[in-house]
Amino acid sequence: MPKGSNTALALLATGWLLVAAGPVHAAGTPPPSTLPASHRAVLETYCFGCHNQKLRTAGLTLDTLSPDDVSADAAVWEKVIRKLRLETMPPSGRPRPDQATYRALASWLENEIDKSAAANPNPGRSAIFHRLNRFEYQNAVRDLLAIDVDVASLLPSDNTYDQGFDNNAEQLSMSPALLDRYLSAARKISRLAVGIAPAGPQVDTYKVHLNLMQDDRLSEDLPFGSLGGIAIRHYFPVDGEYRVKIKLQANYNDYIRGMGRPHDLDVRLDGALIKRFTVGGGAKGMAAPGGYAGNIMMEREWEDYMHHADEGLEVSFPAKAGPRIVAVAFVRNLAQVEGVLQPRQTSYALAVDQRYFGNASVQHVTVGGPYRVSGPGDTPSRSRILTCRPPRSEPASAEQQCAKAILSRLARHAYRRPITDQDVQVLLGFFASGRKAGGFDDGIQFALERLLVDPNFLFRIERDPAGTAPGTVYPVPDLELATRLSTFLWGSLPDSQLMDLASRGKLGQPQVLDQQTRRLLADARSKR
Repeated sequence: MPKGSNTALALLATGWLLVAAGPVHAAGTPPPSTLPASHRAVLETYCFGCHNQKLRTAGLTLDTLSPDDVSADAAVWEKVIRKLRLETMPPSGRPRPDQATYRALASWLENEIDKSAAANPNPGRSAIFHRLNRFEYQNAVRDLLAIDVDVASLLPSDNTYDQGFDNNAEQLSMSPALLDRYLSAARKISRLAVGIAPAGPQVDTYKVHLNLMQDDRLSEDLPFGSLGGIAIRHYFPVDGEYRVKIKLQANYNDYIRGMGRPHDLDVRLDGALIKRFTVGGGAKGMAAPGGYAGNIMMEREWEDYMHHADEGLEVSFPAKAGPRIVAVAFVRNLAQVEGVLQPRQTSYALAVDQRYFGNASVQHVTVGGPYRVSGPGDTPSRSRILTCRPPRSEPASAEQQCAKAILSRLARHAYRRPITDQDVQVLLGFFASGRKAGGFDDGIQFALERLLVDPNFLFRIERDPAGTAPGTVYPVPDLELATRLSTFLWGSLPDSQLMDLASRGKLGQPQVLDQQTRRLLADARSKR
């Protein structure tokens, strides 16, 4: 974002929040100012001639309004101000005032409207309950637990409002079916974050789009000199043994493409080579003419090879827990085919041609495991969560104190407010249940699972101060202001600095709010 735009957005965000959070003025409208005679003369000379009860040009009548009480018809005068600022009225060809007159009248009208708005603030009323949408939920989990999960595979898409917005509180309902999905997501996320081994091997499939031409390096995560393939950001739940299996692309009759010559295919983990396969060039017998594979039956050995040449593309390897990049790509052959260059195939020709001497392509890659577990590993999420871990030799009270410290810190961040003893006791009860079923990690995982489905996490809750009469305007409390600010600019939870300022009652101060708005905008989280 350009620097100027960044500054403008910071000022816009700060101003918007200050309207809701600034001091409340005494009710009652100040006496309206009398329209100066010079401004009245401008209106009578240049405006009333067209915008009167008789002509009603553009459906607008100004001669019936009282310029001495602009706030009574603020919406109409706002239209007049826009025309004055743009100097588009009177229309071209009609007498017009000079630029100074335009500005003076527009400024006077703006000041009158602003005085009335300041005396009678009407910031509106946001919804009391606002469920996190999928984008906000994913960001909140990432910032809370330092783990990036594919929320789209765990939760259904959110309902949208006019123009496709998916953050309207009225549309973000909670049904029993959706609650079940949140429960399932909380279990999976908490187990991944703590490093609890799955009950058995899990297999994830990553597909390459059928219409993607794999004739070049396709990703910054693939090495230079590579051709086609796919770079996968896969989360390995624990340290252990995993397996990658590759399926090559075939034509519509399932004849694998590019098998007329050998290709080197590399499998890498975080850039390190795990295995190099050589596939292709092993078919025996006469090949079918281009585009006729499947329409003309050739020798059995050739047919078998064209259907099953990729069956051995499978490799097992040890991997450390955490997010890793699995890269599968061919090695580029720098030799150029002689002859006349042919146009790139599309549509039906691409579907039927086995491209016998062309480039092979990857159809999909499966990552499975763990088939053997060697430990929970040292992941960013475990480092974020397990800030203490008492030895087994310590008494149970030490585990309890450690668990309380961990859960108190996470709950304060997740609930976006100071926590109560009841909040902590609920989580400690789940910790105790999980601890009985396994170990310390299991207890923390079970408590995290409970935290991730707590209404204080899933919903942004804005309560009216006690004893507030309906319709009363009041400043937004600092803690709710912190949540509004972080949600607006980050789509996520407020960080510790924002929470600390809000807890001390300083965030609502204009200078502090301006500084924090600019800090949040400068953070990379504002651009995701």
